[in-house]
Amino acid sequence: MDPAPQPAPANQPSSTRIRRFKRFILLATLAAVALTIASFRVGRYYAVETWNTVRRAVIYQVTGLTPDRAEIEADWKRRRNLTLQSTEETLRKFYDGTDENMRALFRVAGMDPEHGLVRYGRADQTFLISSKVFERDDSGRSYRFLPNTRSIWLRQVVLLNGPFSLLLVPNTPEVREAAGRAGAIVDEPSATTTNSWGLRGPEPDPSAPLRGVILGDSFMQGMFSPDDQTPPVHLARRLSELRGTAVSVANTGHMGYSPEQYFYSLKEYGERMKPHFVVVSVCPNDFGSEFDILQGRPDWIAEAEYWIEQIYGWCRARNVTCLVVPIPSFPQVESTRKDGFYPGLVNNIFHGPPASYCDPLERFINENLKLKIKTRASGGSFSRSPLYNRHIDDEHLSPKGAEVWADVVAERLSLWMTATADGSPAPPPPSAVTSGSSASEPRQ
Repeated sequence: MDPAPQPAPANQPSSTRIRRFKRFILLATLAAVALTIASFRVGRYYAVETWNTVRRAVIYQVTGLTPDRAEIEADWKRRRNLTLQSTEETLRKFYDGTDENMRALFRVAGMDPEHGLVRYGRADQTFLISSKVFERDDSGRSYRFLPNTRSIWLRQVVLLNGPFSLLLVPNTPEVREAAGRAGAIVDEPSATTTNSWGLRGPEPDPSAPLRGVILGDSFMQGMFSPDDQTPPVHLARRLSELRGTAVSVANTGHMGYSPEQYFYSLKEYGERMKPHFVVVSVCPNDFGSEFDILQGRPDWIAEAEYWIEQIYGWCRARNVTCLVVPIPSFPQVESTRKDGFYPGLVNNIFHGPPASYCDPLERFINENLKLKIKTRASGGSFSRSPLYNRHIDDEHLSPKGAEVWADVVAERLSLWMTATADGSPAPPPPSAVTSGSSASEPRQ
């Protein structure tokens, strides 16, 4: 027979009382945190929005329903408004607390609190940009280049406790002088010129025999590269060689853009350009934090999928060749590929036919090996890939990388055009498209 359980000593708390005490401590801590957050205006807004987001998520999980498009866009708007407000407050505090040399640079660059543009890019990321280089866009793109404008990048600008800033500034003597006093480096090869369409590159020609629209972010804009060495310029040049005809492209690449802004750029310039082809350049941070997605943790891949579907639908409705091209990330060329995560996840969410998805990674790796062999044969050292701006600790394509990218894309486009019966771009088969993807307008 089992012995009878012995009662706990009188001076030893019961397990029930211990659990109650732990719960009390937890609730008291949460209450203290909540009171602290609620004492700040942004904190109160964040707390309310967090509660609303959690509440909706629980409801959808329990009911098995999914939010409609209007609710998704309203949620993004709330999140963006919060981060915009926070960045504006950070800018003002930074400006008031920094030295006069930095304030002078921000004033002549159009980035001071009274004139700087604080806008959102991909997801709810916000940043400060120059109002003398960009203008506000409330029709879907958030911001856009000013037409017929000359600008240049500043590097090594230390903004202690300042806002995240993209320092593409007016290319003027006043800005250059102020940049020198503030300790910034003017990146001379990055001189940027926009055309009358407010796009980087040559003036688009809607009457050219072969026309294209390039959608993308800073990679297509050609960050830290000269005007004549961007990926779209190389693409037009190479495609013209392959097809034996004049080619004109509208390069809509803007730093910080996402698939959402790609779509609205296509809506604006597509009808104007009447393209034969559309190239959608995507990169890791279109789907989440770059290093997160390379580890298989995409944060907003469903949102990216929606907008890529809209772009594909626009093209399909107009019999326009649509080519999705993921940018190879420099770690994939230099160290670890992990392309099952990126661009593998991109391939999984794109519903077009095989030819409309083009991955340049293999070509980049081969080209990097050739450059390594050539460098070592000449007695040089090789550690960082020359296909990227690694010499200035930047991850964007170098002019050489842009040339390799363009060669891959031009070859695929030319083969696709040749493979069709009449030599024109081939429409994707209807069976390759999911329900709703052929619509030229976003779902509401």
